[in-house]
Amino acid sequence: MKTVDFQRLPLERGDLILDLGCGEGRHVISAYVEGDVHAIGVDLSLDDLKAAKAKFAEFDEPENRNKSFGLSTANALQLPFADDTFDKIICSEVLEHIPEYEGALAEIERVLKPGGLFCASVPRRWPEKICWALSEGYYNTPGGHVRIFRGNELRAEIEGLGFSHYARHWAHALHSPFWWLKCLFWKTRDSNWLIRQYHRLLVWDLLENPPFTRILEKSMNPIMGKSVVMYFRKEVAS
Repeated sequence: MKTVDFQRLPLERGDLILDLGCGEGRHVISAYVEGDVHAIGVDLSLDDLKAAKAKFAEFDEPENRNKSFGLSTANALQLPFADDTFDKIICSEVLEHIPEYEGALAEIERVLKPGGLFCASVPRRWPEKICWALSEGYYNTPGGHVRIFRGNELRAEIEGLGFSHYARHWAHALHSPFWWLKCLFWKTRDSNWLIRQYHRLLVWDLLENPPFTRILEKSMNPIMGKSVVMYFRKEVAS
């Protein structure tokens, strides 16, 4: 389930891509598949990195020397990369988990090349507030969400680091009701019949990609998309 739109974050041949907080690899693998790029995913969770490595196996193209793939553990506040290393950086659904997220943004600015592109996505404010209101367990858990962002304030904060904003969209409207249901029935979320049926619908939608649900979600995203996705370009010093 991709959140980043690679038409808005175009992949150029030879790009060095960083997926910061890659989790189980949805975006770093997608970048590798969609372009002749060198894709690197970093995360703190060794289990997630192992899952990403396993998922990548079926997409590996070892004979293609124009692309490469790598995974590593790393702290978002102390990235093990030199200044101005990456052409594009993705940080999707990560900043809401980091208490000192400002430090992560500063590191992103440091390791991104001048003129490079950066995509940040976070949970949209009002669907997220419903989740927090329905269940304390949703956010009061180790590794959970520690804040609710205001999209415009986060945009201004990133712009203040020397970025120009050039695109925005919303994503995953069909997932908002799913998470509201999980929060409403938090204690039985793994066994609740209604949640299980909704999950089956989401899996079917992901695998089959039917036109009806694509059109439905696209029309609903501006209203109730669970994520806000913003795209920036690092300014070139004059």
